[in-house]
Amino acid sequence: MKSAVFAAALVGSASAFAPAQVARSSTALNAAGEKKRPPSLKYVPCISTDDLPAAGSATSGVAGGLAICIAVDPRGAVYALGDKCPPVNQPLSFGKVGDDGTISDPVLGTKFSLKTGEVVSWCPTGLGKLIGGLFDPVGVPTYPVKAKGKTVEVQVDVNYKYNFETDYWQGILDAQGKSDGKYY
Repeated sequence: MKSAVFAAALVGSASAFAPAQVARSSTALNAAGEKKRPPSLKYVPCISTDDLPAAGSATSGVAGGLAICIAVDPRGAVYALGDKCPPVNQPLSFGKVGDDGTISDPVLGTKFSLKTGEVVSWCPTGLGKLIGGLFDPVGVPTYPVKAKGKTVEVQVDVNYKYNFETDYWQGILDAQGKSDGKYY
Protein backbone atom coordinates (compact mmCIF):
# COMPACT_ATOMS: atom_id res chain seq x y z
CA MET A 1 0.00 0.00 0.00
CA LYS A 2 2.80 2.40 0.95
CA SER A 3 4.62 1.70 -2.29
CA ALA A 4 1.45 2.38 -4.32
CA VAL A 5 0.99 5.76 -2.60
CA PHE A 6 4.68 6.55 -3.09
CA ALA A 7 4.48 5.61 -6.80
CA ALA A 8 1.37 7.76 -7.29
CA ALA A 9 3.06 10.72 -5.57
CA LEU A 10 6.19 10.24 -7.68
CA VAL A 11 4.22 10.16 -10.94
CA GLY A 12 2.17 13.17 -9.88
CA SER A 13 5.30 15.12 -8.96
CA ALA A 14 7.06 14.20 -12.20
CA SER A 15 4.12 15.36 -14.29
CA ALA A 16 4.42 18.81 -12.73
CA PHE A 17 7.85 19.17 -14.36
CA ALA A 18 6.93 17.60 -17.71
CA PRO A 19 6.89 20.01 -20.65
CA ALA A 20 3.43 21.10 -21.60
CA GLN A 21 2.10 22.90 -24.64
CA VAL A 22 0.61 26.20 -23.51
CA ALA A 23 -1.75 27.93 -25.87
CA ARG A 24 -1.63 31.71 -25.86
CA SER A 25 -5.07 32.90 -24.96
CA SER A 26 -6.70 36.27 -25.20
CA THR A 27 -8.56 37.79 -22.30
CA ALA A 28 -10.55 40.95 -21.91
CA LEU A 29 -7.47 42.51 -20.38
CA ASN A 30 -5.15 41.91 -23.34
CA ALA A 31 -7.74 41.47 -26.11
CA ALA A 32 -6.90 44.88 -27.54
CA GLY A 33 -4.16 43.03 -29.44
CA GLU A 34 -1.58 45.74 -29.19
CA LYS A 35 0.65 45.56 -32.21
CA LYS A 36 4.33 46.33 -32.25
CA ARG A 37 5.31 49.69 -33.62
CA PRO A 38 7.96 50.08 -36.33
CA PRO A 39 11.38 51.34 -35.21
CA SER A 40 11.59 55.11 -34.89
CA LEU A 41 15.09 56.52 -34.37
CA LYS A 42 15.12 59.94 -32.70
CA TYR A 43 17.48 62.03 -30.65
CA VAL A 44 16.07 62.33 -27.13
CA PRO A 45 17.45 64.11 -24.04
CA CYS A 46 19.59 61.92 -21.76
CA ILE A 47 21.56 64.12 -19.33
CA SER A 48 22.44 67.77 -18.86
CA THR A 49 25.80 68.92 -20.19
CA ASP A 50 26.50 70.04 -16.60
CA ASP A 51 26.29 66.36 -15.58
CA LEU A 52 28.90 65.17 -18.09
CA PRO A 53 31.56 63.20 -16.23
CA ALA A 54 35.23 64.17 -16.15
CA ALA A 55 37.49 62.81 -18.88
CA GLY A 56 38.24 59.14 -18.28
CA SER A 57 34.97 58.35 -16.48
CA ALA A 58 31.30 57.62 -17.10
CA THR A 59 27.81 58.32 -15.77
CA SER A 60 24.33 56.95 -16.35
CA GLY A 61 21.22 58.42 -17.87
CA VAL A 62 17.91 57.41 -19.38
CA ALA A 63 16.89 58.06 -22.99
CA GLY A 64 13.63 56.80 -24.44
CA GLY A 65 13.19 54.47 -21.46
CA LEU A 66 16.58 52.83 -22.03
CA ALA A 67 19.44 52.81 -19.51
CA ILE A 68 22.36 54.62 -21.15
CA CYS A 69 26.02 54.91 -20.14
CA ILE A 70 27.57 58.24 -21.12
CA ALA A 71 31.37 57.84 -21.22
CA VAL A 72 34.03 60.49 -21.80
CA ASP A 73 37.42 59.26 -22.98
CA PRO A 74 40.69 60.89 -21.80
CA ARG A 75 40.72 63.12 -24.91
CA GLY A 76 37.20 64.45 -24.14
CA ALA A 77 35.19 62.53 -26.78
CA VAL A 78 31.70 61.54 -25.59
CA TYR A 79 30.19 58.09 -26.23
CA ALA A 80 26.79 56.52 -25.46
CA LEU A 81 26.47 52.79 -24.79
CA GLY A 82 23.91 50.48 -23.21
CA ASP A 83 24.33 50.62 -19.42
CA LYS A 84 24.00 46.87 -18.79
CA CYS A 85 27.24 44.82 -18.84
CA PRO A 86 26.91 41.22 -19.89
CA PRO A 87 26.90 38.60 -18.51
CA VAL A 88 25.36 39.77 -15.21
CA ASN A 89 23.98 43.23 -16.12
CA GLN A 90 26.20 45.40 -13.91
CA PRO A 91 25.92 49.13 -14.68
CA LEU A 92 28.60 49.90 -17.26
CA SER A 93 28.57 53.50 -16.03
CA PHE A 94 30.43 52.30 -12.89
CA GLY A 95 33.29 51.17 -15.14
CA LYS A 96 36.65 52.77 -15.90
CA VAL A 97 37.26 54.46 -19.24
CA GLY A 98 40.71 53.51 -20.54
CA ASP A 99 43.28 55.29 -22.68
CA ASP A 100 42.86 52.50 -25.25
CA GLY A 101 39.31 53.47 -26.33
CA THR A 102 37.58 50.99 -24.03
CA ILE A 103 35.42 50.95 -20.94
CA SER A 104 35.77 48.09 -18.47
CA ASP A 105 33.18 46.31 -16.35
CA PRO A 106 33.94 47.23 -12.71
CA VAL A 107 33.45 43.68 -11.35
CA LEU A 108 34.29 41.12 -14.04
CA GLY A 109 36.81 43.26 -15.95
CA THR A 110 35.34 42.82 -19.44
CA LYS A 111 36.51 45.58 -21.79
CA PHE A 112 34.15 46.98 -24.42
CA SER A 113 35.06 49.25 -27.34
CA LEU A 114 33.64 52.74 -26.84
CA LYS A 115 33.07 53.11 -30.59
CA THR A 116 31.46 49.75 -31.45
CA GLY A 117 30.44 48.19 -28.13
CA GLU A 118 32.20 44.98 -29.14
CA VAL A 119 34.09 42.88 -26.60
CA VAL A 120 37.83 43.61 -26.52
CA SER A 121 38.61 41.37 -23.53
CA TRP A 122 36.01 38.98 -22.05
CA CYS A 123 35.97 38.52 -18.25
CA PRO A 124 39.76 38.44 -17.65
CA THR A 125 39.66 38.61 -13.82
CA GLY A 126 39.48 35.56 -11.52
CA LEU A 127 35.77 35.99 -10.76
CA GLY A 128 35.22 36.97 -14.39
CA LYS A 129 36.78 33.76 -15.68
CA LEU A 130 34.57 31.73 -13.37
CA ILE A 131 31.31 33.46 -14.30
CA GLY A 132 32.19 34.56 -17.84
CA GLY A 133 33.21 31.03 -18.79
CA LEU A 134 29.54 30.03 -18.59
CA PHE A 135 28.48 32.57 -21.24
CA ASP A 136 29.40 33.46 -24.79
CA PRO A 137 31.01 36.90 -25.16
CA VAL A 138 28.47 39.53 -26.15
CA GLY A 139 28.91 43.27 -26.61
CA VAL A 140 26.79 46.24 -25.63
CA PRO A 141 24.76 48.51 -27.92
CA THR A 142 26.18 51.88 -28.93
CA TYR A 143 24.19 54.98 -29.80
CA PRO A 144 24.94 58.21 -31.67
CA VAL A 145 25.26 61.12 -29.24
CA LYS A 146 25.22 64.90 -29.67
CA ALA A 147 24.99 68.05 -27.58
CA LYS A 148 21.99 70.30 -28.10
CA GLY A 149 22.05 73.43 -25.99
CA LYS A 150 22.61 72.35 -22.37
CA THR A 151 21.48 68.76 -23.03
CA VAL A 152 23.27 65.62 -24.19
CA GLU A 153 20.96 63.82 -26.61
CA VAL A 154 21.18 60.16 -27.62
CA GLN A 155 19.63 58.62 -30.75
CA VAL A 156 17.49 55.64 -29.73
CA ASP A 157 14.53 53.70 -31.06
CA VAL A 158 11.75 55.47 -29.14
CA ASN A 159 9.45 52.47 -29.75
CA TYR A 160 11.86 49.87 -28.33
CA LYS A 161 10.51 49.94 -24.76
CA TYR A 162 6.89 49.86 -25.95
CA ASN A 163 7.59 46.90 -28.26
CA PHE A 164 9.42 45.03 -25.49
CA GLU A 165 6.51 45.51 -23.11
CA THR A 166 3.83 44.36 -25.60
CA ASP A 167 5.07 40.79 -25.15
CA TYR A 168 3.95 40.86 -21.53
CA TRP A 169 0.47 40.31 -20.17
CA GLN A 170 -1.24 43.51 -19.23
CA GLY A 171 -3.98 43.88 -16.73
CA ILE A 172 -2.45 43.79 -13.28
CA LEU A 173 -4.39 46.31 -11.26
CA ASP A 174 -2.61 49.33 -9.85
CA ALA A 175 -3.35 51.07 -6.55
CA GLN A 176 -6.29 52.87 -8.16
CA GLY A 177 -7.85 49.60 -9.34
CA LYS A 178 -7.15 50.19 -13.01
CA SER A 179 -5.19 47.96 -15.35
CA ASP A 180 -3.81 50.66 -17.66
CA GLY A 181 -1.78 52.65 -15.13
CA LYS A 182 -3.96 55.74 -15.53
CA TYR A 183 -5.82 57.48 -12.73
CA TYR A 184 -9.51 58.14 -12.31
